[in-house]
Amino acid sequence: MEYLSVEEARLREGTRLVLTAGVPGPWGEAAKGILACKGMAFIPVRQDAGQANESLRAWTGQDSAPVLVIDDLPPIIHWQDILLHAERLVPQNPLLPAELHQRVAALGLCGLIAGVNGLGWQRRLMLLSPGMQTGEPPEMIVCMARKYGWSPAAAASAPRVLEEICGHLDAVLARSEAQGGGYFLGEDFSAVDIYWATFAGMFAPLPAEVNPMPDYVRAGYASGGEWLQALLTPRLLDHRDRIYQRHLALPLNF
Repeated sequence: MEYLSVEEARLREGTRLVLTAGVPGPWGEAAKGILACKGMAFIPVRQDAGQANESLRAWTGQDSAPVLVIDDLPPIIHWQDILLHAERLVPQNPLLPAELHQRVAALGLCGLIAGVNGLGWQRRLMLLSPGMQTGEPPEMIVCMARKYGWSPAAAASAPRVLEEICGHLDAVLARSEAQGGGYFLGEDFSAVDIYWATFAGMFAPLPAEVNPMPDYVRAGYASGGEWLQALLTPRLLDHRDRIYQRHLALPLNF
């Protein structure tokens, strides 16, 4: 993917999306998927993992990705705000149900995957553990650990939380399929399906021919052995593959 620098992007108008360059970060891949499903073209802007990203901080008030910036509006930083702004700007092809109870359920499931202490968060705690348990953790690992509130206790509880989350997601999908639905929310494709498909890569990355991620990132995401693979039921993995085949672009481009 061809990126603009932050300095270049600040001089442009239109829709700009700050992404971590060179890796399929799950929050960024989900944001890309949401915009693509909405038909919203965007200009990619480079953020470098583990770096100071001082120009990004000067522009957006923080140094992480993804960030959505539309014309001269304030930067949109939170994953849920990116989704809700996309829904507002392009109400056609909705990714959230119109019916209130279903909408609440959808946002709850999205939060269970992408939110604080959710699926991606807990997996990050696990992935940070090897580096944090060395005598002198690299500064990049220390910075990320601070953002995610890593501690020995938090890392130790992460597997249990992941089991609960994956078990719940599998049960929701099973109920939907039993009622003839092909998605988490029955017959309707939604943001929940996008978040699951993109975040599943933190446990079982797509094959290299469609996901040319760096080997060291792939090794980390795939680590965890039989216990980790047992979390991803055939139903959940099949659903991930089906969402990419039907709705999200392959190969991944980052």
